Amino acid sequence: EEHRQRLQRQVEYMRRAQMAVIVSEEADEERKFAGQKLNIKPHRQRMNSVDEKGHDVEFKFKDPADPLQLVFVCAMWLTGFDAHTVSTMYLDKPMKDHTLMQTIARANRVTSCKINGVEKSSGEIIDYYNVFRNMRKALKDYALGQEGQENLPVREKAELFKLLDDAIAQGIAFCAEIGIDLGAPLKTKDVFKNVGTFGEYANTLLKKDEWRKGFAVYENTISSLYEASKPEILGKPIVRSVALFQYLRGVVDAVIEQKDIDAVAVKVGELLDESVVVSDDRLPKDGKPEFRITQSGRTLDLSKINFDKLKEDFKQAQYKNIEIADLRAFLQHKLEQMLKENATRMDFATRLQGIIDTYNAGSSSADNYFEELVRFARELNEESDRHVREGLTPDELELFDLLKKDRMTQEETQKVRLAAKKLLERLTAGRPKVLVTDWFRDAQSKSVVQSAVEEVLDDNLPKSYEPAEFIEKCNNVFGLMVNYASQGAKWLRV
Repeated sequence: EEHRQRLQRQVEYMRRAQMAVIVSEEADEERKFAGQKLNIKPHRQRMNSVDEKGHDVEFKFKDPADPLQLVFVCAMWLTGFDAHTVSTMYLDKPMKDHTLMQTIARANRVTSCKINGVEKSSGEIIDYYNVFRNMRKALKDYALGQEGQENLPVREKAELFKLLDDAIAQGIAFCAEIGIDLGAPLKTKDVFKNVGTFGEYANTLLKKDEWRKGFAVYENTISSLYEASKPEILGKPIVRSVALFQYLRGVVDAVIEQKDIDAVAVKVGELLDESVVVSDDRLPKDGKPEFRITQSGRTLDLSKINFDKLKEDFKQAQYKNIEIADLRAFLQHKLEQMLKENATRMDFATRLQGIIDTYNAGSSSADNYFEELVRFARELNEESDRHVREGLTPDELELFDLLKKDRMTQEETQKVRLAAKKLLERLTAGRPKVLVTDWFRDAQSKSVVQSAVEEVLDDNLPKSYEPAEFIEKCNNVFGLMVNYASQGAKWLRV
C-alpha cells in the first residue's frame, strides 16, 4: 500500500508538470507556422505574458516550486541563461564552439534547491545528434586542461557506473579493515531483516570518530554517484549495495544526530521501491520490507538523570560504543543549547573536546571514557542550575559571569550580582529606550547602548575594580551584545 501511494504521488506530480515552447520571434511567423499546420500564437502569447505577480515564463521556469518543468527551446535560453535547477537537457540539433560549451553548462549549475525532496547533485545531457563529436574541437579553443590535454566536462554514463562499482568496492574494503563484513548481508535474501547485525556494525563504526567519518565519506560518494546514474541504474542489483550503505548510515545517524530521522528511513524505502530490489518472494507476510530505522538517540532530561543507574546500565550494555556515542551526542547537543544561553561556558566545550580527543588518541578505555562523560554530565547539570543558586535569571547570570573577576569578597560578589540585575533592567525596560531596531548597524545607536552599559556599571560595580578592569568588563558586555544582535540571537530590540 505504501509503495502504491508513493507511485501515485509520482504520477500526480508528472500530471501537474507543465511544458512550454521557447523560440525566437520572427517576422510573419504565424503564417510560416500555419503553412506547416502549426499554431504558434498561443505559445507566443504565453512567452510574452506576465501573471498578476509580475512573473514571466522565465521566472516561472527558474522557480523550483512552479509546475513549469519542461521547455522546448530553439536558440533562446541556450546561452546566457542561468537556471540552477535545470537537471536534464536534450540535444537534437547541431552545435559547436562556444554555443556548445555554453549550452551544456545549462545543466551543470550547483544549487541547494530540492525537487520532490531530492537535491540536485549532477546534470544529465541526452545527445540525440551526436553533438559531442564536436566537443574536443571546442575544448581546444575554450577549455584546455593541464599540459594541453582536454579534460572533458561531460562523461558517458557508463563511466559513472564504473565509478559507482569502484566506490562500493572501496567502501566494503574500508569496512573490512575495521572488522565489518558489509558484504555478508548482500548474500542473504533479507538484507535489512537482521537489525541486530546493523547494530553491531554501527557499534564498530562508533568506536572511533575517524571510522565513522570515513564511512560517511564513502556513503556520501556512493549516494551521489547513484543519483547521477539514474535512471539507467534503477532495478539493477547494485542498488541493493547502495541501500545497504544508506541504511547503515541511518542507523549511525539515529545515535549521533539525536533527532528524529524518519526521513532517512523514507529515503531508503523509496530507494528500494523505485529500484525493485525487494521482490515479492522476499517480503514478509505483511507485505512490507524490513528496512525501518528506529530512533536510537536518547531523549534525556539532564536534571533528572540517575547517574548511578546510567553507569550500571552501561556495564550491561551489549553495544558499549553506541551507548558512549549516545551519551556524547546528548551532551554535545545540550552544551550547544547552553552555550547559546550563556557564551561564557566555552570552557565546558573545551573540556568535553579534551575528553573526546583523549579517547580518540587511544589514551582511555571505553569504560574510562564513559566514566568521564558521566562525570562531565554531572558538572553540566550543576552548571545548568547555577543561575538558581545565584538568585539570577539565565540572562542575568551571563552578565554576572562577564562582570565577575577571579577573586572577590562576599560583598563584591553581591555588588556584581546587583550590577548584572541593574544592567539587564536598564537595557530591557529602562527609559529612554536604547535597544532600538537595528541599533547594532548604526554607529550612533551603538554609541548610545555602549554609554548606557558604562553608566550602569560605573554606578554599581565594586569600587575595587581598577580602571583597566572596568573598561575590560564594559567592552566584554558590549561586544557580546553586538555579536548576539548581529546573529539575530538576542539583544535585538525591546
